[in-house]
Amino acid sequence: MYLKHPLPCLHCQPYDYIRMVQHMIERCLLLQMSRDDCVKALAMHAKIEPIISLTVWKELLKENKAFFRDYFQARQYLNNKSKIEFCF
Repeated sequence: MYLKHPLPCLHCQPYDYIRMVQHMIERCLLLQMSRDDCVKALAMHAKIEPIISLTVWKELLKENKAFFRDYFQARQYLNNKSKIEFCF
């Protein structure tokens, strides 16, 4: 029998754990974080193994191609805009 955990556990509740990681990635997206920044933040603050975060990110990318295309374009635009403003 598995131990009771306050948060979903990959071994005890894999579906709930993956959904939790997905939710955390979505929060990172709201903060306009890159994939690498998101993976690092989840590893540091939530103790999520990077391989788990990367796998969930990859699946989200496959399921939401149009969203991620627009997301990456918007991030690139904002990065370019901030570089231009920095020059002035």
